[in-house]
Amino acid sequence: MVIKRFYYTMKFNNNQSFVTSWSGGKDSCFALMEAVKLNGKPKVLMNMMNENGLVSRSHAIPEKILHQQAIELGLPMITVPSTWNDYERNFINTLRQLVEEYEINSAVFGDIDFDSNRAWEEKVCEAAGITPILPLWKQDRKDLVIKMLAEGLHCVIVSCNQQLGEGFLGKKLDDDLINRLEELDADVCGENGEYHTLVVNCPLYRNELNVEFLAKRKHNNYWFLEMKLKP
Repeated sequence: MVIKRFYYTMKFNNNQSFVTSWSGGKDSCFALMEAVKLNGKPKVLMNMMNENGLVSRSHAIPEKILHQQAIELGLPMITVPSTWNDYERNFINTLRQLVEEYEINSAVFGDIDFDSNRAWEEKVCEAAGITPILPLWKQDRKDLVIKMLAEGLHCVIVSCNQQLGEGFLGKKLDDDLINRLEELDADVCGENGEYHTLVVNCPLYRNELNVEFLAKRKHNNYWFLEMKLKP
């Protein structure tokens, strides 16, 4: 099977249905938004959790909040507990299951410019017999963040490195915060691991998420913000 590789902006084919590799943060959300604008048909969201299945990897977003994001998007959410050692195998097996259950033929990813990430996505999609689509690929990082904000994406920093520190947790990404990140010589898009976000609202949501932010925790030199849905 020949897998077509689409990295740049394009129109989807009429039958192009997809799963979104969903982190809960800005890049995966905006990739979904862009794919929908390009006439893609979203069928399902997929998130890789830590091994106990309680929170997502990297962002540490609780499963209930991920599912609430899916509810607001009107899409099903598949969460997959996994160790790092089993990550790739579980990712591929889940993609194959989604192909059968949801009749998808492509997967949307929010990566921007790391060739190693793109190569991995090509690999897992080829194993599942579907097409990888990267709507944000090779866009300028700062321009991309500004575009996200201009198009109505609202997100909050929920994890960050020591360069930023715990004071950035819970901050809304806006023009002032972009300026502060630049003053610290941090990548404004967080592509070098400076920070991760939770999307609390976007044009595809039915309602804004109602989230309470709790304690700040440090784990392996990285800061995380605990959170829960408000009643």
